[in-house]
Amino acid sequence: MALINGDIRLSGLGGSVRRPAVAGSFYPSDPGMLAESLKLLLDQSRPESPDVPKILIAPHAGHVYSGPVAASAYALLRPHAGLIRRVILLGPAHRVPVRGLAVPSVDRFRTPLGDIPLDRPAISSLADLPQVQINDAAHAQEHSLEVHLPFLQSLLPEFSLVPLVVGQASAVAVAQVLERLWGGSETLIIISTDLSHYHDYNTARRLDHDTCTAIEQFRHEVIGPEQACGCTPMAGALHLARQRGMQIQRLDVRNSGDTAGGRDRVVGYAAFALRPASVVAEDHDGDKLLELARDSVGHGLRTGRPLDSPLENIAPGLRAPAAAFVTLMLHGRLRGCIGSTEPVEPLARAVTNSAFKAAFRDPRFPALTAAEFAEVKFSVSVLSTKQPLEFDSEPDLIRQLRPGTDGLLISRGQKSATFLPSVWESLPAAERFVAQLKSKAGLSAAESPTHAWRYTARHYSE
Repeated sequence: MALINGDIRLSGLGGSVRRPAVAGSFYPSDPGMLAESLKLLLDQSRPESPDVPKILIAPHAGHVYSGPVAASAYALLRPHAGLIRRVILLGPAHRVPVRGLAVPSVDRFRTPLGDIPLDRPAISSLADLPQVQINDAAHAQEHSLEVHLPFLQSLLPEFSLVPLVVGQASAVAVAQVLERLWGGSETLIIISTDLSHYHDYNTARRLDHDTCTAIEQFRHEVIGPEQACGCTPMAGALHLARQRGMQIQRLDVRNSGDTAGGRDRVVGYAAFALRPASVVAEDHDGDKLLELARDSVGHGLRTGRPLDSPLENIAPGLRAPAAAFVTLMLHGRLRGCIGSTEPVEPLARAVTNSAFKAAFRDPRFPALTAAEFAEVKFSVSVLSTKQPLEFDSEPDLIRQLRPGTDGLLISRGQKSATFLPSVWESLPAAERFVAQLKSKAGLSAAESPTHAWRYTARHYSE
């Protein structure tokens, strides 16, 4: 581990404590006002979460601008706060050029809510990594880490911190550090990043949509500093998450024009949670899912909108985020199929929304009629977490597939498509399965997918 600036007294950190640099500007400096504002932000965000996240991606602007989006991530910790005893916090360098990753030499970080002890043994465990350096100056005025600390202090009863300011580094170099610090359920990793900067509102929304899609597909290679200022720490996290086959959940995407600023020059914000992947889709109440699908289409025939019933009285498993597809069959022939491979909303809502879209918005078919509704049969497929496939050629991809078991999602550039595991019934040969999926994605026979993910599914039919 390299030492920058020699004696830490040159850094201006004030002995063994890193004092707050942006209290009073990025967030309130008064402890009471800060605690009250954090409670308000967290109370306004109540996402469904069945288990503790391993990695959070959250923004780092002033709380008035990005606080509501950050709160959508931190609110996930409330049911599990007692489990988390260590936080690994990575953010980009804004103030001081950094080569590699910078750790401080101090023992504590201070905010208006008190001091946070640093995990010095964990920091020392990085000493043999050449990409890690001691650099107090990089931390002294850096806000990308500091703005997250009050959220953590308001939620976690007791924890230690490993703060890392990330400068010029490869995704592999960052991932190596994260692998070293990974730990178990007691360790939470936080990646600090904002999205696009200073575009008009509509341009920012379009750019941030593309960036969030790339994040969900673990395609960190296409995300640069113009898309996300924290692209380097995020690249390391996504690289490692892809290797580990983790699932990712989009929590919120907004910009400063949605929160507290004008719309001529906005900054984008997003929040994501990453968790260990489940290999097999969980078994659910299939009868209830089918009932929700049919009720949503019936509601759509009457009102033109999907069913939006309250979730409070639904089983907890159906309130948790999950990916699902709804398929409509009429007299043995496909009549509509819509869904998502991402767990972006509670399962019950994913089914009601997908059923409505399959009946009325599938571009391959006209809208379902009342007469057809009386005859149509529903099926619901609940998907497991996608697992990325590493392959060096299309034949290599085909060899890895498990006919009859795997659903497959492929992409190349902006083109993508998926086949559910049920498609194996009509395309039992893996070569034909992939060829037809390529055609569905708009790829020519000569074009091979550049990315692929597999998943399993629980299938429920009327």
